[in-house]
Amino acid sequence: MLQQDSNDDTEDVSLFDAEEETANRPKKSKIRHPVASFFHLFFRVSAIVVYLLCELFSSSFIACMVTIILLLSCDFWAVKNVTGRLMVGLRWWNHIDEDGKSHWVFESRKASAQESKTVSEAESRIFWLGLIACPVLWVIFAFSALFSFRVKWLAVVIMGVVLQGANLYGYIRCKVGSRKNLTNMATSYLGKQFLKQNTGDEQTS
Repeated sequence: MLQQDSNDDTEDVSLFDAEEETANRPKKSKIRHPVASFFHLFFRVSAIVVYLLCELFSSSFIACMVTIILLLSCDFWAVKNVTGRLMVGLRWWNHIDEDGKSHWVFESRKASAQESKTVSEAESRIFWLGLIACPVLWVIFAFSALFSFRVKWLAVVIMGVVLQGANLYGYIRCKVGSRKNLTNMATSYLGKQFLKQNTGDEQTS
C-alpha cells in the first residue's frame, strides 16, 4: 500500500523486497545477521574512537579528518542501504520521477503475524541502540568543540551529526510513519504527562 505526504513529497510504503527466505523462521533473540550487526556498529564506533584518540597517535589533522570522514561515509552507506533492511526490515531512499520531482520514500515490512516472526529482538536492540546513541555523542562533541574553541574540528563533528542524524531521522520516519504521525505521537505523550502530573497534584492535595 502506497501513501504519499503531499506536504514534503514523501512516501510511506511497505518494504516490497524483504527477505522472503526468512519468512518462515521463528522469532528468536539470537543474532541472525552477525556480519550486518558487526558493521552496523563498527564504522560508527570506529569514527568516534578515532576522533577521541587520533591526536594521541598522529599529529596530522588532515589524516585524522580524512579517516573519520571515510568511516562516517561507510557507516552512512551501510546503515542506510544494508543493516536497516536486514536487521529491522526498514529502508529509506530518494527517487526522482519523470517530471524531475524528488520524492523521499520510507519503507517498512508489513506488520503481519508471519512477518513479525522474522524480527530478531537482539538485532533490533543493537540497531536502535547504535542508531540513537552515536548521533547523541556527535552532538555532545559539537558543543564541546564549540565551547573549547576547537574550530578546526567543527567541520568534522558537524559531518558526524549530519550523516548519522540523517539515518536516525529516516529510520524514525520508517518506523513511525508520516510527519503527521510524529506530531500526533508527541502531542499524545505530552498530554499523558500533563494528565499524570495533574492527577498526582490532586492526590497530594
